[in-house]
Amino acid sequence: MGFSTGTRYCVGASHALPALAARGQPAHMGRMQDLIAETVVPPAPREYPGFNWEGFKTLYLREIRRFLKVGAQTLAAPVVTALLYMMVFVVAAQGAAPIHGLAYGAFVAPGLVMMQVLNNAFANSSSSLLQSKMNGLMGDFMTPPLSPMELAAGFSLGAATRGLLVGTVTWLAVMPFAGVDVAHLWAIAYFGAGAALILGFLGIMAGLWAEKFDHMAAVTNFVVMPMTFLSGTFYLVERLPEPFRSFSKVNPFFYLIDGFRYGFIGHAEGSLAIGMAMTAALVLALGGVCYGMFRTGYKIKT
Repeated sequence: MGFSTGTRYCVGASHALPALAARGQPAHMGRMQDLIAETVVPPAPREYPGFNWEGFKTLYLREIRRFLKVGAQTLAAPVVTALLYMMVFVVAAQGAAPIHGLAYGAFVAPGLVMMQVLNNAFANSSSSLLQSKMNGLMGDFMTPPLSPMELAAGFSLGAATRGLLVGTVTWLAVMPFAGVDVAHLWAIAYFGAGAALILGFLGIMAGLWAEKFDHMAAVTNFVVMPMTFLSGTFYLVERLPEPFRSFSKVNPFFYLIDGFRYGFIGHAEGSLAIGMAMTAALVLALGGVCYGMFRTGYKIKT
């Protein structure tokens, strides 16, 4: 709809009202004015005094729902892997001498459970952060009002939950073949939760450091897997040749698995006091490192 070139209209001027009425436009229209720039105030960021529990809960539930959506991959596959390990090693060691008075299946079952806890806790936090970086979704974590502590807590506890859940399901699957009871529940809970948190923190560090999936595969193949297999998961560490025996004694995974196994069979190869102190120290130290990485924005924007 155009206006005639022979008539001028001044929007907002009082003399334009009769002209509008003459052209069939409503003559009661009010005076139009521009917004004053000083009255436009941008919304202030929401302030959360103390710990942002709502934001932390949202991030934590996001991590839980993320791995539950692919339950066949995150829950069923580790159980099948553990059962295959159980079958292969038990059949291979059939007729072998008992270990600490127990059949080989009873000895190896807690190690298999702990291995699934370690691997899945690491995989959850590392894959979550790396996939977000690769897909350009890191802003989803940086934009909400979440502090570095809340980010580290949300990712690590989400990873620990997956590790403990997979460990529980794995234990229920191998229990009929293991034939071992619970001797010390506190040791199972302490070392299981500690191991899940430690690997959750390691996964955060690896996920922030890695720039592509090849980097993550290198961490898994050259760090996590060797430390897991050289920790006494399937054997007595004292039977290893040097230098692997000495390496196992300083391997943190050895104390995690040894303490966890102690909760089932009531016998430990190493010192439980050293294992408990080391577990607590690693949780605090790695948690502090993850906090620092989020606080400084280490490789988050790249």
